[in-house]
Amino acid sequence: MNQTIVIVGGGSAGWLTAGIIAAKHSAPVEGGPGTRVVLLESPDVANLGVGEGTWPTMRDTLRRIGISEVDFLRSCDASFKQGSQFIGWRKGEGESYYHPFSAPAGYPNINLAAHWQASHTDISFGDAVSSQGRVCDRGLAPKQPQTPEYAFSLNYGYHLNAGKFVELLQRHCVDKLGVEHQLGHVEQIIAAENGDIEALQLASGETIGGDLFVDCTGFAAILIGKHYNIPFVSQGDYLFNDTALAVQAEYATEDAPIASHTKATAQSAGWIWDIALPSRRGVGYVFSSAHTSTEKAEKALAAYIKTDPNLADAQPSPRTIKFQPGHRETFWHKNCVAVGVSAGFVEPLEASALILIEKSAEWISEQLPRDSVAMAVVAKRFNKITSQHWRAVIDFLKLHYVLSARADSDYWRDHRESETIPESLQESLSLWRTQMPWLHESNYRVELFSSVSLQFVLYGMGFVTDIKDSHYRHWARDADIANRLIRENNVRAETLIATLPTNRDLLNRVHRK
Repeated sequence: MNQTIVIVGGGSAGWLTAGIIAAKHSAPVEGGPGTRVVLLESPDVANLGVGEGTWPTMRDTLRRIGISEVDFLRSCDASFKQGSQFIGWRKGEGESYYHPFSAPAGYPNINLAAHWQASHTDISFGDAVSSQGRVCDRGLAPKQPQTPEYAFSLNYGYHLNAGKFVELLQRHCVDKLGVEHQLGHVEQIIAAENGDIEALQLASGETIGGDLFVDCTGFAAILIGKHYNIPFVSQGDYLFNDTALAVQAEYATEDAPIASHTKATAQSAGWIWDIALPSRRGVGYVFSSAHTSTEKAEKALAAYIKTDPNLADAQPSPRTIKFQPGHRETFWHKNCVAVGVSAGFVEPLEASALILIEKSAEWISEQLPRDSVAMAVVAKRFNKITSQHWRAVIDFLKLHYVLSARADSDYWRDHRESETIPESLQESLSLWRTQMPWLHESNYRVELFSSVSLQFVLYGMGFVTDIKDSHYRHWARDADIANRLIRENNVRAETLIATLPTNRDLLNRVHRK
């Protein structure tokens, strides 16, 4: 049957959703009808542009929709991202740890965390089990110039210019995937007798009908929020940050190093993100307005930039972004599904915004319902799994705060108050005090944060799991294997450090091809 998917709103959410659905469904199969994908956006709505970091999943997404990596890197002023470095989160004394994208050596066949805690705590957990932190310390790339597109020596995602990314996606979706792009303002939503959205009436008088409507209208949420009045569930009691100051910071010189990871530097009332692109760095302070003023935040951000020798002295004034951390109570209602900021938004810690878009769009594409009966079942399942995703995001982000020993401000002290910690996270912390996160943490097929991610944050922040002798005997059987893997990881790190090009050098080569 012919089917029309109407995506309302552009930006990363709209165009990624359009590309993922169109790549799978728009071409006719064996001469049959294809799915029509229409993207409608207002010409007056600017891209939010917050969060220019991706997970490694973006490589698969780009490959799936048919974009070459070289074209992507060139078009989007993109660079390689191998993980995140958290600076000053534990004590506020400049100490740091990494959450790298490459899994520990031997994963998932052996849990090196237990062996590290038993006999290797003379080095950090991250350095014991992974080479990536040491590679990032030196600004090195995740692969060699001759490595094929999307392949790697070390797992990676990207840093990107969000505006240019949207432009690339738009061109590709329209020119290669047959997505119909329309500009216009939604003036009225025409409802069917059963409560579904039948069509959108535009200010021009034109109407656009469809079978499924995807709300990618950002904070406006004109379909899921304004039309259907689906409640917004605030998460401000758990995650305090509600304001961001963002600057596109210029390099001091053209050959300044390009960091191969996102830097997250803790402040007295939030944290500063630092994302390195080939032409500039995206720097911003996300903070709690209940714990500091915008003026104080501006001074902290200016001081951060001024003390970095790789950044130019003169920088533009930051733009202010206000947001309420939280998400919709329901994400798919009737024949309308919210993706992106219209579904929810929290601070950009761990770059969760784009991965939630990717996961939602992939799920919609794979489960695309063909009639109203299937729509109800798919919507119910989507809501359940997306709710699980949001709970995982909130718990994981909160984990970074509750493990801190900082007591220099109310912000950090308040984060450790029991009433500000979700019950689900409290339960997990109680469990992890006597047994380490491992494969049993993977309760859902579509999990966002594996036991590996939990381990890097827990043990990077100094968490201790009290493994009793009787329990450790289970791991001790593999002690020889674990010790060998840790030794081999150290040798591999030295080899990679000696052979990998810098992030800047590799990206220069990409642009010269």
